[in-house]
Amino acid sequence: MATFRYVAKDSTGRTVTGQLDGESELTVVQQLRKQALTILSVELDQTGAGRLKRRRRRVKANDLVIFSRQLATMVDAGLPLIQSLDALREQTENLGFKAILEELIEAIEQGAGFSDALEQHPKVFSTLFVNMVRAGEASGMLAEILDRVASYLEASAALKRKVKAAVIYPAVVSTMAVAITILLMVKVIPVFEKIYESFDSALPLPTQVLLAISRFMRKWFFLCGGAIVVGAVGLKMWIKTEAGRFRYDRFKFRLPVFGDLNRKISVSRFARTLGVLVRSGVPILNALGIVGKTAGNKVVEAAVNEAIEEIKRGENISEPLAASQVFPPMVTRMIDVGERSGKLDVMLEKVSDFYDDQVNATVAGLTALIEPLLIAFLGIVIGGIVICMFMPLFKLSTIVAK
Repeated sequence: MATFRYVAKDSTGRTVTGQLDGESELTVVQQLRKQALTILSVELDQTGAGRLKRRRRRVKANDLVIFSRQLATMVDAGLPLIQSLDALREQTENLGFKAILEELIEAIEQGAGFSDALEQHPKVFSTLFVNMVRAGEASGMLAEILDRVASYLEASAALKRKVKAAVIYPAVVSTMAVAITILLMVKVIPVFEKIYESFDSALPLPTQVLLAISRFMRKWFFLCGGAIVVGAVGLKMWIKTEAGRFRYDRFKFRLPVFGDLNRKISVSRFARTLGVLVRSGVPILNALGIVGKTAGNKVVEAAVNEAIEEIKRGENISEPLAASQVFPPMVTRMIDVGERSGKLDVMLEKVSDFYDDQVNATVAGLTALIEPLLIAFLGIVIGGIVICMFMPLFKLSTIVAK
């Protein structure tokens, strides 16, 4: 959702200016035409106020969880949808979400369905959210579906928090280690080099190597830093391409230790999302299409898309998923049993719970393993630099005697 500035003339010929929010320039033009205005110009608001307003429209996952849970309670209690949304609008503290709720109420009052109104805000309400609400509207189980959406969002957010917790600590320590090493090589070692220049004796080989590395880093520091930045930007741009993202996601599955964790996270997300959609009454082909788009991994998405094509030809779900070799045999076999027994959603829920436990265990194991490895790494790198620099001092008496 962006803010646009417009200039138009009303029915009396008077020039009017103002701001309107919309997904695109076309939607703003349509809104202005409904007000019987003659449009002179419409352009994106690039001012600080416009950017601030767009930033305030960001909605956190926790806001959506609370919104879904409270709306489910109100609808289940028999309150009309518009009144429920209005009550939530009044109590929310997020200004951006408040504006979105106002637009939802306005769209519903004009005759749009709830899911159709949600669909107008794709950056806030995902395809999964919209389709589950649409299924709830069609089945008359909107309250129950909204409660499931809230549970799903809570489980997804919890999984993300656990993975972030496992990654943040080693990332911070590694960054500090690199920063300290660069500081030593660029600022501290040159001081020792000047001292050692007065010694009329050959320095130990490790010290000579370290001094050479320090001189190289000082001479080419900005060139090396620029190369790293350019390489990082280039890699990021390559990952944004379709082929680049697919290879990057496949590489993540092949990483030692972390590859297994990435696969478990993807399988858990796949099973939980598909299970929630199937239980909510979304048709299986639509559900798989949504799962593919929300998988967060191009390898999984490609496997799901291939499964969709095979299902259209008359195959069941488990066989093409097994053929992709992306999903473990236990997963595909449980899906096969779920298909045959008519309890696919139950089996998928069991798979997601199992792999959630596996992710928790793997994250706990990695956290316990990474800490001593990082300490050892810091000891070897920093300690090695210190030892190399003080080796000549250990032999100071010999050097002075010569």
